[in-house]
Amino acid sequence: MVDMTGTSWQQRYCASQIFTLRCRITDKPGMFAKLSDCLGRAGAYMGEINLVGLENEHKIRDVTVYLADRKQLDKLLEMVKSIDGTDIISVTDEILEIHRRGSIEVVSRVPIENLTDLRMLYTPGVAAVCEEVKNNPAMAWEMTGICDRVAIATNGTAVLGLGNIGPVASLPVMEGKAAILAEFVGISGFPVLIDTEDIDIFVETVVRIASGFGAIQLEDIAAPDCFEIEEKLRAKLNIPVFHDDQHGTATVVLAALINAIEQTNKNPRHCSVVMLGAGAAGFAISQILLEFGIGDIVLYDSKGAIYRGRSKNMNPYKQQLAKVTNKNNEKGSLSEGFIGKDIFIGVSRPNMVSKEMVASMAKDPVVLPLSNPVGEISKEEAIEAGAAIAADGRDINNALAYPGIFRGALDARATQITLAMQLAAAEELAGLAPANALLPDILERAVHEKVAQAVAAAWEGQKA
Repeated sequence: MVDMTGTSWQQRYCASQIFTLRCRITDKPGMFAKLSDCLGRAGAYMGEINLVGLENEHKIRDVTVYLADRKQLDKLLEMVKSIDGTDIISVTDEILEIHRRGSIEVVSRVPIENLTDLRMLYTPGVAAVCEEVKNNPAMAWEMTGICDRVAIATNGTAVLGLGNIGPVASLPVMEGKAAILAEFVGISGFPVLIDTEDIDIFVETVVRIASGFGAIQLEDIAAPDCFEIEEKLRAKLNIPVFHDDQHGTATVVLAALINAIEQTNKNPRHCSVVMLGAGAAGFAISQILLEFGIGDIVLYDSKGAIYRGRSKNMNPYKQQLAKVTNKNNEKGSLSEGFIGKDIFIGVSRPNMVSKEMVASMAKDPVVLPLSNPVGEISKEEAIEAGAAIAADGRDINNALAYPGIFRGALDARATQITLAMQLAAAEELAGLAPANALLPDILERAVHEKVAQAVAAAWEGQKA
């Protein structure tokens, strides 16, 4: 029997929506086959099929389907209406259901089973703990949950591929991040929604609440504001500040590339990269790849290549990139930028890259179209065009990096998360990948533990 425990049906079918259709089907031979045929013609993939009830002339079945979007669902439901003897009783959106009432909660670490427990945990006993912290503020790390607590701060200006949807609409993402931290590394992540697009107000808000946390995780903040916010918070706070969209993504991309480069027998120092997207992720990926020793990177944004002397649509962060990338000061079109390159990394928009572009790259190129939910080119098209290795945003997920990075930083009581710590995390992830794979399994708890150990050791090594 095939073990399906590690299967992601969404990834298998490139489907972002999961619905359960409760169907009333006439209990005659061939009736379910008609429904199955209808699902196939609508392009729906079937999952579980369960018999949930019987009536005199009908069976009630729950059928799970995997779809690209709600338009496909509407098409499917319209087609089912044409089947005599089959009715849809209800439609359940499984993704909405799993988020109902939120995906996280605060629970007590201490059981309260009697009055003694209550009075030790709260008044009057807790006053002694307060005195201890008052007399020795450093004891807060030992006597409170600061050692395991991270603020996940956002203003909701760059959420997934949805754009500026605001802080409240971003909350399911923040809760999901917190659930991952709790599940994999035992960290309590608290979403902090900051309803402002003013950089200084955002920074001041985080500074004022920071004393209750061991680290700050910045999330879904649009570039270039995210760069300035991170810089100002790092200057003001003595705890780690880490923008996951930048540095978590960069860490995992490097980990995947370490293995991809080895599997294609390339030398990192001789590798050339063409990257589409010069926002938060592109900026951080460039930094870590150059630190690792990649030969050269040519970045493209919506206005073309970033090069020394360019003035249109530039900002201080793109100016920094222009100084350290694009050694030959290439100024051509995106298509020209692909010619002879060893690696493509996409962190921009769907369907921006053609098979012809991939075909013009160097021998055995590595193609990473990471735009979500749809890549700059599909993996299948990239392979058909000659890519030796292709992986997309479903394969390369920053959730492989940030849990272990935060756990390691907190365990080491680090005051910041440095590039050296990110490199240690990337190299550990690369080393933990199975043979011929780019990355290890995100669901393996031991992976996150080992990343945490590597990050903590890197901080200790820096201190020494």
